[in-house]
Amino acid sequence: MSVLTKYLIRVHLGPFLFALSAITAVIFLNSLSQRVGDLVGKGLPWTVIVEFLILSLPHVIALALPMAVLVSVLYAFNELAASNEVTALASGGVRPRQMMIPVVTMGVLAAVVMYYFNDKVLPDSNHALKNLILDIGRKSPTLELREQVVNELRPGGGSDLYHLTADRIDHESATLVNVAIYDANDPMRNRTTYAARGEMAFNAERTDLYLTLYDGVVHESQSDRVGGFQRLYFESQIVPLRGVGNELTRNLGGSDRSDREMNIAQLSENARQREVELDSLRNEARAHALRTVRTALGGSAADSGDVASAEELAGWRGRSLPPPGTSDAMTLDVSSEARSRAARGVALQQTVNRFDVEIHKKLAIAFACIVFALIGPSLALRFPRGGVGLVVAASTLIFSVYWVGLIAGENMADRRRVDPAVAMWMSNAVFLTAGIILAARMARSHGNTRGSGMGELWQSFLDKLRRKPARPAEVTR
Repeated sequence: MSVLTKYLIRVHLGPFLFALSAITAVIFLNSLSQRVGDLVGKGLPWTVIVEFLILSLPHVIALALPMAVLVSVLYAFNELAASNEVTALASGGVRPRQMMIPVVTMGVLAAVVMYYFNDKVLPDSNHALKNLILDIGRKSPTLELREQVVNELRPGGGSDLYHLTADRIDHESATLVNVAIYDANDPMRNRTTYAARGEMAFNAERTDLYLTLYDGVVHESQSDRVGGFQRLYFESQIVPLRGVGNELTRNLGGSDRSDREMNIAQLSENARQREVELDSLRNEARAHALRTVRTALGGSAADSGDVASAEELAGWRGRSLPPPGTSDAMTLDVSSEARSRAARGVALQQTVNRFDVEIHKKLAIAFACIVFALIGPSLALRFPRGGVGLVVAASTLIFSVYWVGLIAGENMADRRRVDPAVAMWMSNAVFLTAGIILAARMARSHGNTRGSGMGELWQSFLDKLRRKPARPAEVTR
């Protein structure tokens, strides 16, 4: 490894780590703010919260790493140009294009790491995170009781359901004020309990909740006899709710994986299975249509073969169809079967497209590291005095266009409007073409744009807008 290569790697390493940390933190905080509702009020142990945060990081890193590549390349080359190091190297015989070789090589290395990360780490972390969220969602809502709203309690996670309301709930002292509990589990007897105040307590295993109610009354209506109603006053009463403890139960078996929770091998296998089902569905539709035609022309629907023979086709010639109105049942059956198979076929094709989209997306995002490493140096050297403004403006614009194109392409591919490969690779193709063009012009344009910055570029653009067109010269006789 030459001295210049080591120097370029060292120059890019610091901005890359800083950009990766900053972008990851911003995206992570935004993602965490959207999911904070899954954690608040659950009474979760700190180990579960730490696990939730760790499992949320891989998805953020998958978005932040290609961005960090572009930011680091833009910043490093812009600093090299601003400090005249590019000019000094050029005077020593090192062309700017030669300086791009180590950078593009690092982009290839980042793409390999990104590919492994997207294929091996990200699917498993997404699957584990989804299972954790489902387990937290199934967690008993004892400590989620809210004031002045109807809270649902299901003892033991079974079919029994209680509705509880309270004007005020203090979780620190475990007390309630103006409590009402509605029990409608017995269809013959509806019971509502009112109490001026109450206390919450758990058993030693923290699996059963005991509500001790004070100064209340129980209203019970009895549907098994006419006018059945009774009212019972009490000074204190204990209402046991077993199996609603504030304990998190982990589902070790997991759940089915979605397309974003599969690696490329699993996606390919599932796509192949759906394509086999789709082919089988088409063959069934073809056979059903042939049987229908045979029946309509007076043949036997039990005839063997899914393809009409030449003799059978010759026998159909000149044969007239049944008169209108004599085969309404058959027509309805055929149309119903056709609609059902068509809907199933559309669903299978959309599933295949989603799997194909996810495969190409994993590859395209990894390849974006190479594209950004190629377009960054040439863009930075065109505006050597752009500074941080150039880095922020260019990276924001490129990121926005790239991710909008990726998301829009994914939506269109899922709806079967665009081929998945075209939809996922279009953004890379556009920026790769731009990077190649800029790199081809870099040696010629670098000397002409020396000293130009974002302010000078903006000012020249305004001058062109203000410039008045020249008037044509008058012809004198």
